[in-house]
Amino acid sequence: MADPPTDALATSMRLNLSKRAAKSSLRALTLSPPTSTDFSSNDFLSLSSSPTLHASFLTHLASSPPRLGSGGSRLLDGNSTYAETLESDIASFHGAEAGCLFNAGFDANAGFFACVPQPGDVVVYDAAIHASVHEGMRLSRAGVRLPFRHNDVDDLQQVLEGVLAKDELVRMGKRSVFLAVESLYSMDGDLAPLAAIVEAAERLLPRGNGKIIVDEAHSTGLYGDHGRGVVCSLGLERRVFARLHTFGKALACNGGMLIPRLLTDVRWADDGVKRLCSARR
Repeated sequence: MADPPTDALATSMRLNLSKRAAKSSLRALTLSPPTSTDFSSNDFLSLSSSPTLHASFLTHLASSPPRLGSGGSRLLDGNSTYAETLESDIASFHGAEAGCLFNAGFDANAGFFACVPQPGDVVVYDAAIHASVHEGMRLSRAGVRLPFRHNDVDDLQQVLEGVLAKDELVRMGKRSVFLAVESLYSMDGDLAPLAAIVEAAERLLPRGNGKIIVDEAHSTGLYGDHGRGVVCSLGLERRVFARLHTFGKALACNGGMLIPRLLTDVRWADDGVKRLCSARR
């Protein structure tokens, strides 16, 4: 009997796994012993094991049980008063007018940078920015994406000056420059010089076309009054364009939320939406 044909995919996977094992980079899912001490997770405040938080959650769930499953995307049938109230409450807590919930902080960053920068816009980012921002930039319509050295305000200024020298529309304020930073960087644990970054962006882009986006994933719950984050602790709420706060780290939950500064000239009134829909019929 002839030998069965070799499975090309299985052969390739075995070869790659062998290479990883040889480099000591083969990963596997493991469980930590229940008596171990946690030095590596994002459960910074140990809220995931808090009996008080657990009891409060169950009480709240029993008093106003949500439906099981969304039933669809929020754009169609999956929206709820609960979600909109939560967005409003969290935005108010952070001194903002509005916010948008996401399944995860990764989705929020990727979605923002994929959709908000427009053709011709520029994205400038810290060299140590999270992979979710890179994923968004990969899908973005913005044609120019430039890194600056990690936490180096002088290098940031040089990058922005280079953009201004090459792009007249940026100088005129007709194109936007999106500046992506984290308030607290997860790998090294260092804080961004946010105040200096904001001052540099405002000085070099005085027409208001510098849009600073601050990822507060690792500072949420730890910095600022009641854990509002570094932006709030420095009083910069009105000087950054958007903030990302996540719930899966210090807050021991799931999801994330983008908290933007509203662009009042593009907000739709209800009657405006109705007129637009009528015009398209």
